[in-house]
Amino acid sequence: MLTYTPVSEAGGVGKTTTAATLAVSHARTGHDVLAIDMDTQNGSLTYLFGPEYDRGDSQVDNLVRHLVGRPKGSLQDLTHEVEHGVDLIPSHNMLEDLHEFLLNEKNQAEKLGESYSMYHQLHRVLREANVRDEYDVVIVDSAGKAGPILYNALVAVRNVVIPFEATAKGQESIEGLDDLVEGLESGIGVDVGVLAVVPIGYKNTRDQREILGELRESGFPVPVVIGERGSMMEGCWKHQCSPYTYVEQYRDRKRDYELDTLDQFDDLARHLEREAGLETPEVMA
Repeated sequence: MLTYTPVSEAGGVGKTTTAATLAVSHARTGHDVLAIDMDTQNGSLTYLFGPEYDRGDSQVDNLVRHLVGRPKGSLQDLTHEVEHGVDLIPSHNMLEDLHEFLLNEKNQAEKLGESYSMYHQLHRVLREANVRDEYDVVIVDSAGKAGPILYNALVAVRNVVIPFEATAKGQESIEGLDDLVEGLESGIGVDVGVLAVVPIGYKNTRDQREILGELRESGFPVPVVIGERGSMMEGCWKHQCSPYTYVEQYRDRKRDYELDTLDQFDDLARHLEREAGLETPEVMA
């Protein structure tokens, strides 16, 4: 089983677009994919894939209710089928108060003499729902900053994919990546694997070439380098779809460089699948 969360210090569209594109790429090869949106921002997977869903309805069952042990139904009932059969658990506004909810549960448990880990609740929910038996790939699009949402995601999936902007700011983030991973491991008590660092928006300038060279020398896996595709990515958000659907349905003519970018995302998805030992159609053929 392949499980990971895209982590980007800058957060935002690059992280979420990477999560959506990879989810669809995995599904296009025939894998059963569960995408979990734990991003509190409006520009999240839930918006990009566009299921009819009111994230502000406090009465509807949602992931937070499951995390605090007060579900109104099964986890499967939360899923919405989106592009290419990807199952999406949408975000909900209650995620903004997750820390308070979990802290209350922890305090109640301690009063009863019980142990309670605030950061193992997503892991518990997925285990109790037998997600491992139902899906080949689980992707959690989490909050961009450290906190209970990100920590729950990391404990559950144990792996990260890091979209990376090849700029001085991005380089600074990468230089602190070892410290970040070490801090996460010590803070949540689990090993975190870096499956891939993915330069996005690459324009092949001299400075970017230097940064990319230093990144590769650092030992982090860099399976692909994605060029600057602002128009395609903006189109995805406008039409609320993955880049695959945008190019296939909304481009009046196919652009070779955009098709090459989709191939690169497919290469990245196959790399991640191999890391987890998942068979792909090429292997099964």
